Amino acid sequence: MGIMASVGQDDSRDDITPLQIEVMRGVVELIRDEGWAPGTRLSVPDLARRFGVSRSPVTVALGLLTERGIVAAMPAPHRGLQVAVDLRDMDVADIAPSSPLDDLYRRIMRDRASGDLPQDVSEAELIPRYDISRGVVRKLLMRFAAEGLAQRQPGHGWRFADSLDSMDGLRDSYEFRITVECAALRSPRFRINTGQLDSIRRMHRRILDGALQPTGEEWFRVNASFHEGLAAMSGNRFYRDAIHQQNALRRMQEAASFEELSADRIRESCEEHLAVLDAVEAGNMDWAEALLRQHLKQAAEY
Repeated sequence: MGIMASVGQDDSRDDITPLQIEVMRGVVELIRDEGWAPGTRLSVPDLARRFGVSRSPVTVALGLLTERGIVAAMPAPHRGLQVAVDLRDMDVADIAPSSPLDDLYRRIMRDRASGDLPQDVSEAELIPRYDISRGVVRKLLMRFAAEGLAQRQPGHGWRFADSLDSMDGLRDSYEFRITVECAALRSPRFRINTGQLDSIRRMHRRILDGALQPTGEEWFRVNASFHEGLAAMSGNRFYRDAIHQQNALRRMQEAASFEELSADRIRESCEEHLAVLDAVEAGNMDWAEALLRQHLKQAAEY
C-alpha cells in the first residue's frame, strides 16, 4: 500500500497505546528533521535509547509505519528496517496523529512555564490535577527526566529543572549557547550532513515562501532543528546533547512566548539561519561562526 493511500489510517484501535503513537510520531519527526534519505537503516535499540523507552513500543511504532509505507524491510541479504520514502516535505500530522500523552506533556510544559505548576510536585498531586492514572503520571515524569527537565527527589517528590524565568538565567543560557554552538562549528570532526542540511533549509524556505505559517510549537521545532542540527554535525555528541538540553529548557520556559513572536521576527530568524547554512556549505566556517554568534546575541535581546 502506498504512502498516500495509507495516510489517515485509524490509530484509535484498542491495541495501540498512547506511548506507541508518541514514539511513532517521534520517529517520523526524527526521519524528517534529520533528513534521513530512503534506504537509511533504522535501529530499534538506537531509537529506544533516543526516546528513553524500551524496545517494545519502538518495534510496534515501526510496524505501524511499515503499514503506512513509511518504513520497509531492507533488501536481502540484509536484515532489519529502512526508511522507505522521502519525508522532508511531509506534514507529520498527515502520517502520525498527536498522542494524548504528547498533548498532556505539552499541557504540563505550559503550566510549568506560566507558573501554574510549582517546581516541586508529587505524583499524588498530579493525578487529580490532570485526571490521569499513576502509571501515566510516571511515564510523563520519566519523559521530563529523560529530557533533563525533572528529577526524582528523595522520598516521593519530583523537582522540575531550574527554569530560565529570570534575566540572569536567560543571560547565562545564551552565554553558554554561544560558547558551545560556536565551538561545535570549530570541531575538527565537523562534517556537513547534506541530507540534514537540505531538510533544515527546506523547512525554513517553506516559511519564507509562505507555504507554512507556523504555530509557536512548529516554529520552536524548526528553530531547534537548526541549532541541534549544526551541533550534531560537529561529530561530538556532548555538543549535540548540550544544545538539546538547552532547547528543552527553553521549551519549558518559552512555550508561551513562541506563540507571541511576530511573523516578521520569525522571517528574520529564518534568514539569519539560512545565512549561517550558506556559510557552512561554502566552507567558510569563520564567517558562519560570526553570523551564528551575532544571531544568538540578537536573539538574547528578545
